[in-house]
Amino acid sequence: MDISQFSGFLAFLFVFTAGFWLLIFLLTFVVPYWITGTIIENIKLKAEAKKNK
Repeated sequence: MDISQFSGFLAFLFVFTAGFWLLIFLLTFVVPYWITGTIIENIKLKAEAKKNK
């Protein structure tokens, strides 16, 4: 294994692990944050519509 193969392997390893950790981050933080924000916004809109009724 020469240096070009090794550097290619390191680049593959970096891309693979970066993608893996990005997927974990999205599933554990971003998606629940998005869902919670949507629910809170819907509750506020319903309360405002009920108040203006």
